Amino acid sequence: MIVVFLATGNNTNAQHHEEGATHAESEGFKPGPFIVDHIGDAYEWHIITVNGHHVSVPLPVIIYSQQSGFHCFLSSKLHHGEYMGLSIGEAPPNKGKIVEQLSDGTLKKPLIDISITKNVLSLFVSVIILLWVFISVANRYKANPNRAPKGLQSLIEPFIMFIRDTIARPAIGKQYERFMPYLLTVFFFIFINNLMGLIPFFPFGANLTGNITITLVLALLTFIITLKNSNRHYWIHIVNPTGVPWWLKIPVPLMPLIEFVGVLTKPVTLLIRLFANITAGHIIALSFFSLIFIFGAKNIAVGYGMSLFSVAFTVFMTVLELLVSVLQAYVFTLLSAIYFGGAIAEPHPKH
Repeated sequence: MIVVFLATGNNTNAQHHEEGATHAESEGFKPGPFIVDHIGDAYEWHIITVNGHHVSVPLPVIIYSQQSGFHCFLSSKLHHGEYMGLSIGEAPPNKGKIVEQLSDGTLKKPLIDISITKNVLSLFVSVIILLWVFISVANRYKANPNRAPKGLQSLIEPFIMFIRDTIARPAIGKQYERFMPYLLTVFFFIFINNLMGLIPFFPFGANLTGNITITLVLALLTFIITLKNSNRHYWIHIVNPTGVPWWLKIPVPLMPLIEFVGVLTKPVTLLIRLFANITAGHIIALSFFSLIFIFGAKNIAVGYGMSLFSVAFTVFMTVLELLVSVLQAYVFTLLSAIYFGGAIAEPHPKH
């Protein structure tokens, strides 16, 4: 979790000072910045805009500057521009990120930035929820080992049995119990954070599993566990795959090269699949909300008519996202189990 925290804290994409209402300026509503601001990270958590006034929860900024050393302050200090030589970048590649002005006038990111951003705070909230759920369920099992599950137990147990019986056992085999703690953790982590992203009020609504640094860390964990538990047969199959004509292996090791590339692309597919599917759901819903402002700028009546369609479709997308939330957690867990099973598989005995 510390690795996830550090990765997220250094990937701040946008400071949410401008929301939907403030985009409707003289040049017209801009759906692109509106959508990017909502799905990106930020140094504050925007709650609501009332009469042009932004109500936000400031978050701790924790940085180490090469020039002035260590700093820790609330992000509200940056609302009026520069603070202690630090500001929010307004142009790529540092747009939305904290930058410091050097003695020669150039802007540069601080040496270390581990600020508690919107996504980091959402990560902490999800971890607290997971700890509360599983510690309470575990204590319930200890206190009543031979009784039927009740309350939260009855909600969580079917998921655990499902992961064990339909994912771990078929994909891994006899040694499935070694990997159950990780498979359960990654499933519920993704599932809980997917659900939290659908709740549109503080402290929920962050696009955590749509942040590529989060999916990257999860994919790397699966990759590391696969390599750590891989056996001799796994690597023999990569270097000298069976059932392949010799001329595809000698003199040019074409098939071994393809197999090795496949090992490296597996975590890449994991991180892209989760990132793309979750982010796409948020973008689609926000795109239909944007239609209200776009058509409303042309004609108020058309804007009201479009709002009915947009809200109805957004409700439909939310219901669909509930399915996607559990589906993406299931797919990530299933593929991880398949990779583990392939890494520890033994050769079939010859008859």
